[in-house]
Amino acid sequence: MKQILILSLTFFLFSSVNAQEKIFQTFKDTKVINTHSVETLKKGHMDIRISHRFGDAAGPNGGWRTFYGLETAVDVGLGVEYGLTNKTMVGIHRTKGAGPLKQNVNGLFKYRIMQQTKGKNLLGLTIAGLTSISTMKKSSSDGVLHFFDKTSHRMSYNLSVILSRKFSHRFSLQAHAGYTYRNLVSSIDKNDLVSVGFATRIQLTKAMGFIFDGNFPFSDIRNSENSYFPATGFGLEWETGGGHVFQMNFTNSKGLMETDYLPYTQSDWGKGEYRLGFTISRQFKV
Repeated sequence: MKQILILSLTFFLFSSVNAQEKIFQTFKDTKVINTHSVETLKKGHMDIRISHRFGDAAGPNGGWRTFYGLETAVDVGLGVEYGLTNKTMVGIHRTKGAGPLKQNVNGLFKYRIMQQTKGKNLLGLTIAGLTSISTMKKSSSDGVLHFFDKTSHRMSYNLSVILSRKFSHRFSLQAHAGYTYRNLVSSIDKNDLVSVGFATRIQLTKAMGFIFDGNFPFSDIRNSENSYFPATGFGLEWETGGGHVFQMNFTNSKGLMETDYLPYTQSDWGKGEYRLGFTISRQFKV
């Protein structure tokens, strides 16, 4: 009887510990292509990121004469992110900007509310907040967005809620919803914009994965200047070891940040208005 009790207690304790086992690397990186992933940096880890978006690969602005867009840079970003805790990370990025507001400084805050575990939390939940401020020179012409009558007109914001699940070591899926607010827009636009999206990762080899994400803005505005196009992309990422993650992708988005690509993407895949992009991520333990 005593042996049965000990075995039962051992099994119960093992099951309790196993039920709390956390699921790691739902995605390999803190970003998929355009959108943030559910992942946050570990405490004390710093991530240096370099991102690049080229010009149109095809269509009237692409092809051989621009070497399929490789001679043009529509957006370039350099950023530093840091894990304050295992759940909280912050970051700052400088991007060229692909929309009407350029030379942007972007502040990032990201918090993991819930991490997927075996037998308990079936989903992961993270929120990400972004504040962007344009540092471009004030225009002398009234009526353009970068006239900047007020300092606040330089600023835009985005809040995203990300829900994810890692179904197996080969397949992960997440859904996200976002709210973007711009302090200044044209007279035929609206300040706020709601969007939804999803992302997935399929592990192909031990080091390589296929990634896809899509972001879909909701708006009743439909005109040539402010039509909202879905920002979608697909690509491959390699985890090269030593803290390096390299990603190569194709996307119709020009901008790198949510405050840029969600309100200003107007590129059409069907017209060849897609581009090659890449991101190099290098993590250090500080």
